[in-house]
Amino acid sequence: MTTSRRKLLLGAAGAALVVAVVGGVWLARQIDPAGPPGATVTVPIPPGTSASEISHRLQQRRVLRSARLFLLYLKVTGEGSNFQAGEYELRENMAMGAVVHALKAGPKIRFDKLTVPEGLTLADIADRVGRLPGRDRAKFLDVARSGAVRSRWQPPGVTSLEGLLFPDTYLITDKEEDAAILTRLRDRFDQVASELHLADRPLPAGLSPYQVIVAASLVEAEAKVPEDRPLIAAVIANRLRAGMRLQIDATVLYALGEHKTRVLYSDLEVNSPYNTYKVDGLPPTPIAAPGKASLQAVLEPAKEDYLYYVLFEKNGKHAFATTPDEFERLKAEAQRKGVL
Repeated sequence: MTTSRRKLLLGAAGAALVVAVVGGVWLARQIDPAGPPGATVTVPIPPGTSASEISHRLQQRRVLRSARLFLLYLKVTGEGSNFQAGEYELRENMAMGAVVHALKAGPKIRFDKLTVPEGLTLADIADRVGRLPGRDRAKFLDVARSGAVRSRWQPPGVTSLEGLLFPDTYLITDKEEDAAILTRLRDRFDQVASELHLADRPLPAGLSPYQVIVAASLVEAEAKVPEDRPLIAAVIANRLRAGMRLQIDATVLYALGEHKTRVLYSDLEVNSPYNTYKVDGLPPTPIAAPGKASLQAVLEPAKEDYLYYVLFEKNGKHAFATTPDEFERLKAEAQRKGVL
């Protein structure tokens, strides 16, 4: 080997060593930054957040310098799972090992996910709250019915928040009392109703804003496919104008306090202000939590003369009629199809 070639190889090896040393120092400083941690920062981690998203949140708040390297660190150390959702108090410029330790120790404030689908009763919502850690179903339901939290749409004398909690997904902290949870769900409902101009627009069939919500709860309970909502709303409005009883099965089930797929003739005899086969007009309160689409349907019902509807397809689609004879024909056809 010539002298010049030997010098070239030694120079290349030296350069590689310098790069390796510098790279090693840089990597060490990323994993364990020099100096003490910085200011305290709050990092919220919602339920279901991936390790990648957690890493990016930590980088955005300057807890870490590199989200990508933190993901690699988690993979190498095998520590990248089972972090609890919640609100963490961390520090800027933390060592990765210290971050992992803090995440494994758990949050200062824990988040739990509460999902409220459309059409749930207040008791159903209480069931879901009661399944969250440390929550009591009965206590939540008592507060919801007590009048301690009120909606702007509640008339005097009505204390229950039935139908006035908006269907949505909420992140509930373990520090929130039942009244605080109800306030959040109530506020979301009030917001959506206000966006629909419930207080400052002409209302169908002479309804008050609260009666619109009651009617929307009936639509929510009865409609199984989106296109039926404005049609069912039209039937309700037309019957109210005509002075006809609504005769809605969902109100009978609410009166019975049961969930079942078929209403029996004997069920129609239940004595209750919610049994619209026996009482005139709307029920005294909503029977379920209506979503925005059902509220919109009642505010803008289909321009049809329908007075009747019957379940007609197995996917939940209804058929609509204007006369008793037409209704009976559709009902018989639905029975032949095995829908009823």
